Amino acid sequence: MNKAVNDGTPGGVWSGTWVADRLGVELVGDSRLTDLLGLALRRNPKRAHLLVSNVLGKHVPQSPSVVYGHGFALGRRVRDLLGDQEAARAVVLGYAETATGLGHSVADGIALAPYLHSTRRPVPGVAPAGGFEESHSHATSHLLLPEDPGLLAGDGPLVLVDDEFSTGNTVLNTIRDLHARYPRDRYVVVALVDMRSEADAGRLEEFAGEIGARVDLVAAASGTVKLPEGVLEKGQHLVTRFEVADSGSRGCVESAATAARARPAPKHPHPAYHRVDLMWPRDLPDGGRHGFTPAHRIRLESALPAMVARLAEALPQDAHRVHILGFEELMYAPLRLARELEQIAQDIEFTYSTTTRSPVLAVDDPGYAIRTRLTFPAHDNPADGPGDRYAYNVAGAGFDAVIAIVDSAADTPELHAPDGLLAQLAPHTRQTVLAVIPSHIPERPSMLPEPLRGPAFSSYAPEDVGWLLQDLSDVTLEAPTEEREEAIQSGGAHYAESLPMEYQPSDQYQELFRTALTESSARLAQAVGAVTEIVLQERSPRPVLVSLARAGTPVGVLMRRWARFRHGLDLPHYAVSIVRGRGIDANALRWLAEHHDPADVVFVDGWTGKGAITRELTEAVRKFEADGGPAGFDPEIAVLADPGSCVRTYGTREDFLIPSACLNSTVSGLISRTVLRADLVGPDDFHGAKFYRELAGVDVSVDFLDAVAARFPEVVDAVDATVKELLAGDREPTWEGWAAVERISEEYGIHDVNLVKPGVGETTRVLLRRVPWKILARAGAGADLDHVRLLAEQRGVPVEEVAELPYTCVGLIHPKYTRGATGADGKAVTV
Repeated sequence: MNKAVNDGTPGGVWSGTWVADRLGVELVGDSRLTDLLGLALRRNPKRAHLLVSNVLGKHVPQSPSVVYGHGFALGRRVRDLLGDQEAARAVVLGYAETATGLGHSVADGIALAPYLHSTRRPVPGVAPAGGFEESHSHATSHLLLPEDPGLLAGDGPLVLVDDEFSTGNTVLNTIRDLHARYPRDRYVVVALVDMRSEADAGRLEEFAGEIGARVDLVAAASGTVKLPEGVLEKGQHLVTRFEVADSGSRGCVESAATAARARPAPKHPHPAYHRVDLMWPRDLPDGGRHGFTPAHRIRLESALPAMVARLAEALPQDAHRVHILGFEELMYAPLRLARELEQIAQDIEFTYSTTTRSPVLAVDDPGYAIRTRLTFPAHDNPADGPGDRYAYNVAGAGFDAVIAIVDSAADTPELHAPDGLLAQLAPHTRQTVLAVIPSHIPERPSMLPEPLRGPAFSSYAPEDVGWLLQDLSDVTLEAPTEEREEAIQSGGAHYAESLPMEYQPSDQYQELFRTALTESSARLAQAVGAVTEIVLQERSPRPVLVSLARAGTPVGVLMRRWARFRHGLDLPHYAVSIVRGRGIDANALRWLAEHHDPADVVFVDGWTGKGAITRELTEAVRKFEADGGPAGFDPEIAVLADPGSCVRTYGTREDFLIPSACLNSTVSGLISRTVLRADLVGPDDFHGAKFYRELAGVDVSVDFLDAVAARFPEVVDAVDATVKELLAGDREPTWEGWAAVERISEEYGIHDVNLVKPGVGETTRVLLRRVPWKILARAGAGADLDHVRLLAEQRGVPVEEVAELPYTCVGLIHPKYTRGATGADGKAVTV
């Protein structure tokens, strides 16, 4: 049978004794207060002491039934107070982060009312319906983000739930803000403990008279805290003294006695854990951040047994003590899972608590409420920036298993890092289990269309890629190469306003492509595997691949195939447009933010040249956010090859032939380069592109993908070795490619880095799309340049061998272009 767990009085010692003895703090009131509350200290300029609830499930591990039961009982009292008719018109509002689970439990007790909790996590595209400040807290700003804008607009009672009711400032701030927007006749304040001082006791009634509404208070116990003169300064001195003693203990058990009991941290950088797929019901919110209705609760009740069975299977067979650890505002779903586990496995002692933002001093003393503290980095990309997070009274507790439950927004590389939460739990339990609940993103009507997919748009399979583009296939956009170059260099037109004539490869050139593909497919497969593994380890365990059309698209498809081949993952993949000098398609970013967490988006390209697109993307994302676009996109590009040393995430830094650079649309799904022209692309449109259906007879796009993917099984070991070497090495960009381009631009009298295109891929583009002047080739370059030499011969462009060249080759666009100057001598050459 389950035991009554940690009532705050281990061995008969009240868990507030340590603070009371040193500061003279007293709890006066109901006899149950010392059962419900302990005391701790924190660094806070407004309040040094902290009332630590033994039944809230935040700081102190407690039986899930005890935690849920207290909230549910308060909800029943509210329903009795209101009556069923008024309870059915009510809305319950809980406070982040501490009371989100308590508020949910109160709403369950009422049973008839929807629930919403405040949040400190802004959600792109969801307009706040209100907000307020929690003046005494270390993190003050609360947002109200209901999915249904009418949730707070009714005139029924508003039930406000917090763990403690002390000064009343938080509640008054909330009511004042909401009453001005959505006035109503009745409010009910609910708390585990009413700890108002005599001075504050009358404020609620006065405030009710001021706004002309009834305000009731429901609490499990009441009393007050008596504070002697100078307690704030004395408490801060104590905190400083003990923090100095514990300095340097980040991520460890913060007390000497417990540290001696703890097992040493694992030596491997990524601690082992067991991930359980709960199979959380589709479209069921993970909590009340955007609203949780009675219908949602009924759906959760029916799904709980199956989800809990999956968790139970992951526990050690001989487990006797198991702890369920929720995550900050995600309190309710872990609590309900924990309570269900407790019901079905009664021979195991289950406890429940959650991680928290709140920094509290840990002192390993039976008379102190916070015995141990684990510290780890925030792992949900918080809007207020990185910082420490904490788990209290978990370290050294002797749990046979700890089940960590987070939402998908928190399933980030920081969670899995060597100093992350999972690593910090590992020394203190035999088995760590991770369960991830999908973060609910409210559905909002979008004016943007769904992605284009093959076979209607592109020759790729529909699951390979979704194109966030508009189809301009029926528009004549092509212009002769000479005219385009003249317009571009004269400043009369941007290169993205038209398309070059699509290159029609000769039989000889196609044979060179097939030979190059045969010879390089294994090398390509290894680079694909390496960059994909690094993305999965460092960027996101379930990334959303977003290729930069069009060169990045084949690479994105191959990365998606590798993730499925090696890990069984079915990764989303999209292609978006980015235009040098104009930035990335902002509407495409908005669509992505509506459908995915921006933090999971990984931009993908084929290769780097001098790094112009790398810089373009960084600036474009910065501007997008500055203009009010959803935040959270990481502009670092993942590329197959990084010869320019411009990025950290790559498969190789060799400059070799990537065959997808050779054939334009016929190896890129028959899609043109992207187009951005004001008369075709409006402010609410995606950038455009064409689908060359008429070239289907010479399309080798799928052949290219299949040839590389076929080599995946044979390069697995090589990929693992490459990844290990890359992760251990220095991958910081040196930008040596940019420096080389600047040097070449000056040495050859060009004085414009935009006319210098380094690397095999970029040189190929110069020969296929632009007006080439000359080609610089590294002395001794072999088969990687066969196709470049052939194209140069066909276009009458000289190839100059250079002894010291950081790239295999560099293409130079004609710097002084006039009509007809297609060769180095300024005379036209027929291809």
